[in-house]
Amino acid sequence: MKEVVSKHKVVSEAEWLEARANLLLKEKEFTRVQEELNLERRSLPWVKVTKEYVFEGPKGKQTLADLFEGRSQLIIYHFMFGPNDKAGCPHCSLRADGFNGINVHLKHRNVTMIAMSRAPYKQLAAYRKRMGWSFPWVSSGGTDFNFDYHVSFTPQETAEKKAFFNYAMQDPGHSEREGHSVFYKDEDGNVFHSYSCYTRGNEMFNIHYHYLDVTPNGRDENGRGPFWVRRHDEYDQ
Repeated sequence: MKEVVSKHKVVSEAEWLEARANLLLKEKEFTRVQEELNLERRSLPWVKVTKEYVFEGPKGKQTLADLFEGRSQLIIYHFMFGPNDKAGCPHCSLRADGFNGINVHLKHRNVTMIAMSRAPYKQLAAYRKRMGWSFPWVSSGGTDFNFDYHVSFTPQETAEKKAFFNYAMQDPGHSEREGHSVFYKDEDGNVFHSYSCYTRGNEMFNIHYHYLDVTPNGRDENGRGPFWVRRHDEYDQ
């Protein structure tokens, strides 16, 4: 990548402005298409949640409806932290660095956001303290929730490399996977599932990539994916 940057085309200010104006037209078109996609995403039909789930968190036992905290919309980040893991996934941890602190703003738009993992709540709380985060985090370890929303997989599924993941039968790659799920609660207390995304569907929430993508080197991963990611207290200083 350094060689590519060192040989990059250099022009006058006037030529740069012309090129930038042409790119701006494409950026505006991309924004327009993105707005249409956002509308289509919000227009998806919903599925009523009929199964009872009881999670464990800082407030003790809570149902799915309780997690809304009196609001009508709930975003759950499926954080990869399994029952036998000693620490949370470093990639999920990077994403959590990006959304930590956002709840104070989302609450003013009638939205609650939490993280959820299958590890015992005691481990989640300890790891959250280590990372210095403040967002709510609950354990789904005693429920089928992660399996029902296709972010956890049985030993047989992982061994056979075949499970329903990201809307297709495929190798999930791991017994725990990352994702986002969105729910709505109506005035009668009914809860509905409105949206979920996985794998690269999560990229719209990766604030670090959005910043890297506008730099000359970009992501600089050379097809290896996020190999460079560490927990924020594990980088060489």
